[in-house]
Amino acid sequence: MKRMALFCGHYGSGKTNLAVNYALKLREQGLPVSLADIDIVNPYFRSKDSQSELEAAGVKVIALPFANSSVDLPALPSETYSLVEDRSCYAVLDIGGDDRGAYALGRFVPYILEENNYDMFYVVNFYRPLTTTAAEAIEVMREIEGACGIAFTGVINNSNLGAETTTEMVRATYGLCEELCKAVKLPLVAVTAEESVADEDMVAVKLQKRPFEI
Repeated sequence: MKRMALFCGHYGSGKTNLAVNYALKLREQGLPVSLADIDIVNPYFRSKDSQSELEAAGVKVIALPFANSSVDLPALPSETYSLVEDRSCYAVLDIGGDDRGAYALGRFVPYILEENNYDMFYVVNFYRPLTTTAAEAIEVMREIEGACGIAFTGVINNSNLGAETTTEMVRATYGLCEELCKAVKLPLVAVTAEESVADEDMVAVKLQKRPFEI
């Protein structure tokens, strides 16, 4: 397990839910954890939504004070630098969707690469527009890597249609994810689904409620 975990993906991939659950899992193990919401693109679905739950569990949340408001500025709090400076704490980063959101990570890249103790997970949802095929998902992946300057280390298949998701729908994306992983030569780190549709081949996750294992 690396000290820093970066979650990136296309809009609607579910990266924020996974970042929150991952941070909670680390804290459950008794580890000191900070989660930074550095999504400067999308003001509607943010880790800050779970700030109360996270802080109650002992997770430090770093987010702009006006996140979840009608104000949305392309800036990050200076406190975010503590994630790369304090190596005694585990850091979880919720990165903005697509290449535009990934640009915000650029200022921290030299520190992240110097320490070289990170994982960057590509969260893919094959039921979202522009990532419905392996080829499309790879295109988005390469755009994100080019924007932030860090290569992904693993893939998380988080394909879902919210409450409409079925076990069969999740299984239907296995082949797409295998094709993606084979093409980019990266491991499939996890398959996530709601507990109600998860089976023995999946990593059970109750989104926003129960953490998943990586």
